[in-house]
Amino acid sequence: MPKSQFDFMREVLAAPSPIGLEASMSYGILKPAFEKFIPKDWAIHQFKGNAGLVVDTHPGCDDMTSVMIIGHADKIRLQVRKIDSDGKIWVNSDSFLPCTLIGHEVTLFCQNPKQPSEYRSIEGGTIEALGAIHFSEPSQRTGQKGLKPEMIYLELQMYGEDPKKKIEELGIRAGDPIILKRPIKKGFSENSFYGAYLDNGLGCFVVTEIAKILAKSALKNIRVLYTIATHEEIGRFGATAIAGEMHPDILIGSDVNHDYDAAPGIGSKRMNSLAMSKGFTITKGAVTSEHLNTIIEEACMKEGIPYQMDFAGRDTGTDAMAAALAGFDCAATSIGFPIRNMHTISETGHTGDVLAAIHGMVATLRSMDKMNKGKGLNRDDLKNGHPRLDQAKTL
Repeated sequence: MPKSQFDFMREVLAAPSPIGLEASMSYGILKPAFEKFIPKDWAIHQFKGNAGLVVDTHPGCDDMTSVMIIGHADKIRLQVRKIDSDGKIWVNSDSFLPCTLIGHEVTLFCQNPKQPSEYRSIEGGTIEALGAIHFSEPSQRTGQKGLKPEMIYLELQMYGEDPKKKIEELGIRAGDPIILKRPIKKGFSENSFYGAYLDNGLGCFVVTEIAKILAKSALKNIRVLYTIATHEEIGRFGATAIAGEMHPDILIGSDVNHDYDAAPGIGSKRMNSLAMSKGFTITKGAVTSEHLNTIIEEACMKEGIPYQMDFAGRDTGTDAMAAALAGFDCAATSIGFPIRNMHTISETGHTGDVLAAIHGMVATLRSMDKMNKGKGLNRDDLKNGHPRLDQAKTL
């Protein structure tokens, strides 16, 4: 991956965009990036209840087959839960495993108590639980007993008279978000990188890079809706709202996935093989369309782009579920990039997998645009393309 592209990826992932406050990524980083390269006849849609974006290649052309590809800008976060008299700020650990948080530097965001529209950031704090090994139970020292979510607190090193009052005077109160502080860096191994919040700045980065490539040679027959959603980490609510408003014919969730091959202690679960460096992932099962997945596979095979097959049961766990949750019909699937240490400060990925996802989607969209002798994939193709297992050939 070229340095300029890696630097942009790092900028996207570093944006402070906890759940419900995603505008720093969507409006502060991605919208200006889109505006630099999109043609004048494309449009950018914004929304009232969330800071999502849709970059629309053919605004108003509702008769065209539309493809929505979605990354989500929201990051898992901790939240202030209670401020104690001794200055401890107890926090809700949300989607983090408590034991992965201890000792890490964080940034807390709060409002100016005299001017609530003004936000402040507070650094220099760390996440703690036991305070010291000397105060822990014997079972915690041996590893027989772990940390509970309610044991996690933010240490701001307050001391002296009435530390609680000092904290409250800063404007800190229940519900304030706290995010991990570690921008991505290049890893030791070639083409690897690590840091916080690959989930899911990577998905947004991929969506933006696909748009950048196709803006140079725009599709004629396919309307693409490059989407940056919100609130994914608490139920896919942002994508559901946006998809429900835009009603695409095809919906593709762009999100991180797991490197199962390197995941410790899950051998007995018999997970399918997925690994960093072997290409992006395509999900089968749940609500995913077999016809759509076949189109993606064939486009990648033709271009020699590496991919891996994943599966899901009832739910993909990604924004690919947005149409189903919004209650309308479309062909959907989920693509991803295998990473390690998901939902920690040291998430780890491979630039080759990210590039494979970008170029795999570019190849897919161009393939759709050329179907039907240059007239493009149409809605009847989707309706009549469902596989017929009664016509399967007996081996």
